[in-house]
Amino acid sequence: MKKLLVLLLVVGLAVTVFAGCKTAQPVVTKIKIGLVTDVGSRGDKSFNDSALRGLEEWGASVGMIPGVGYRDLTDAEYTKVIQTEAPDLINAGIHKFDIEPVVLESHANEDYVPNLKTVADEGCKLVIGVGFMLTDAIKEVAAQYPDTYFMLIDGVIDPTPANVVCYTFKEQEGSCLVGALAGQMTKTNKLGFVGGMDFALIHKFEAGYMAGVKIVNPDAEVFVGYTGNFDQAPDGQKIAKLQFDQGADIVYHASGKCGIGVIQEAQTRGPGYYAIGVDSDQDYMAPGRVLTSMVKHVDYATWLSIQSVMDNTFKSGIISLGIKEGGVGMSPLKFTKDIIPAEVLAKVEKIKQMIINGELVVPDSREAFKTFVPPQVP
Repeated sequence: MKKLLVLLLVVGLAVTVFAGCKTAQPVVTKIKIGLVTDVGSRGDKSFNDSALRGLEEWGASVGMIPGVGYRDLTDAEYTKVIQTEAPDLINAGIHKFDIEPVVLESHANEDYVPNLKTVADEGCKLVIGVGFMLTDAIKEVAAQYPDTYFMLIDGVIDPTPANVVCYTFKEQEGSCLVGALAGQMTKTNKLGFVGGMDFALIHKFEAGYMAGVKIVNPDAEVFVGYTGNFDQAPDGQKIAKLQFDQGADIVYHASGKCGIGVIQEAQTRGPGYYAIGVDSDQDYMAPGRVLTSMVKHVDYATWLSIQSVMDNTFKSGIISLGIKEGGVGMSPLKFTKDIIPAEVLAKVEKIKQMIINGELVVPDSREAFKTFVPPQVP
């Protein structure tokens, strides 16, 4: 009997030990992907929010609840996000990854280097810098963290370090499309353009927009103004008001948060006045008063960089995305399609195909626009 009790005790102890081993599951650590915004920060409803969408919603399948943190998206929510925010990329193979976003917002230029270092020190496999204003900071910090990958949006480092990839866009191509739409829809033959900071990158938007207008309406006049910043909505509204007062009935902006003011001014003016959004689909911000938006898929570029790291296919260098590559385009016109004649949209589509086919090279600077000869659109 004693031997039997001892045997049962030994067996019981063994079962307990093995059961304990079975329940002790290894801790699975998600790969961290970092992102540092520019001074426009989260909530600009444009450039930074697009990059954040590419990381958080598209990449990690999480949504940010202000003041609370992230929540996981359901499969149905994830599918809806892609269908709603990027109907033109439904067949691009976008899917979620097992990653953890690490985001720091910048509120001054002095924040860029310390923010990038902080995110890199968190152990992020990839660190994303949102905007050309982080170019020097990425160049400095990437050299100090050779085992970390870095992605720079809208900036170029040449030669590109082995652990850095730079994504740029052919903004002039998407701007040409919205310019061709505006040039056909204007009733006053006067249009407006509001830029943020007055330098080469924003000149691409300006030149492309003016080229689109010139192709379809060479007699139209385009007023151009710059706010000198990307984060002061009142400045955008002030310039839009001036341009509307001068007779413009459609104003396109490429000015970050300043564009919120442009859209507000069009909304205040009411029927007959329109804004054109930029970067993200901003049509919802003033339904019926935002004619369309030039969608710049910073979200897609962000997702592509994450994919390259997760698939171990990362390559340094400079990648440029235009209409053909899914980098830029025009919003789906949820609120204004009914007021746009079919022949107007047909002409915009023809111009789009000419760009894709290489039959139309859109000017990407003020200098190039000066010598631009608009093609005949059948």
